[in-house]
Amino acid sequence: MIKENLHLIKSKIPKEVTLVAVTKTKPISDIMEAYNAGHRDFGENKVQELARKAAELPKDIKWHMIGHIQRNKVKYMAGFVHLIHGIDSFKLLKEINKQAAKHNRVIDCLLQVHIAQESTKFGLDFDEINTLINSGKATDLKHIRIVGLMGMATFTDDEEQVRKEFHALRDFFESMKAFASENVEMKILSTGMSGDYEIAIEEGSNMVRIGTAIFGRRNFIA
Repeated sequence: MIKENLHLIKSKIPKEVTLVAVTKTKPISDIMEAYNAGHRDFGENKVQELARKAAELPKDIKWHMIGHIQRNKVKYMAGFVHLIHGIDSFKLLKEINKQAAKHNRVIDCLLQVHIAQESTKFGLDFDEINTLINSGKATDLKHIRIVGLMGMATFTDDEEQVRKEFHALRDFFESMKAFASENVEMKILSTGMSGDYEIAIEEGSNMVRIGTAIFGRRNFIA
């Protein structure tokens, strides 16, 4: 059903929206089924699982790191990761820059914005991102490129709450486009998952991260 699920979701989203198929806990066989159906953008939320799968799977896959990142794990993905979604501190940006330099790469990154009411979610607030961008500190990091923002809405059945959070992030995203520099260009807004991606797209998202609706429920590992 993976191929069918992929085609169904792609039929629902505009062509300009990138679909990241989230494969956390899923076996290589499931990923290959999606790959053989023509999909190339895949996301993982743990660096070591990402590195293991990248070593075993075709090299033209674009790997997205979508989870919270410990700085000491960056080195394991710096040589190949396509886009890092969860940047929640300047210290993390500096570490990515350091590790990318070792591979003579420039790694694209998204700043994670805390828009949900849940305190368990990571991310920077609007003021912190304004300060980071306007300070010019990121300009000195020649091996990273900030290409947009990522956010996760509150996990709730209240669609109006979800829409309100996505809408606020879109407005902020649009305002940040004015601060483009050598390595800052706000062009990606990564919001929306299996339960809320349609609302996210209506509210300006051009990248969605979908796992359950493609692969079924997560395989929890003890």
